[in-house]
Amino acid sequence: MRPLLRLARGIDALNEFVGRTVLWLVLAAVLISAGNAVVRKLLNTSSNAWLEIQWYLFAAVFLLAAGYTLLRQEHVRIDVLLGRFPRRTQVAVECFGLVAFLLPFVVVVIALVWPLVVGAYVSGERSPNAGGLIRWPVYALVPAGFALLGLQGLSELIKRAGFLAGRAPDPAAARPGTTAEAELAEQLRAAAERR
Repeated sequence: MRPLLRLARGIDALNEFVGRTVLWLVLAAVLISAGNAVVRKLLNTSSNAWLEIQWYLFAAVFLLAAGYTLLRQEHVRIDVLLGRFPRRTQVAVECFGLVAFLLPFVVVVIALVWPLVVGAYVSGERSPNAGGLIRWPVYALVPAGFALLGLQGLSELIKRAGFLAGRAPDPAAARPGTTAEAELAEQLRAAAERR
């Protein structure tokens, strides 16, 4: 069980790194959006590429941060019935959900999307809009994001199995520290101080 828990910690570290890195794409999208709006109003010109890069960045944030969101236990949950059961029963049901639903879904999505990514790359598919961007990078975000989500699902399964075996703490226990919003504010403050 110890090697598996080490693997889970490694996956957690990967998704933590990706999640903290991807948050900067939100700032990039906001700056590009604002810059594009200013240029469009002041100079009466624009580019479809600038509009599309905003969409690409949004897709990157949404898809690549899915594993991070699962790590932080921030996915939407509706625990109307499950919340009434003992914690061990809840964890067993979560394990079932990971094995029966999340992990197979991840495999199916990656298997279905990968040929589209390869096809778009080989053909050099571009947006039909004038000045539009190539499409394969945004298509590639889907299998990359689902791979990170699947890895985090595997990590969560390992941690829950460790909890049921009595070898790991409750993976859904509240983490000490601040909220995600406070952590983001602290990171932005630290980045501003480094300048």
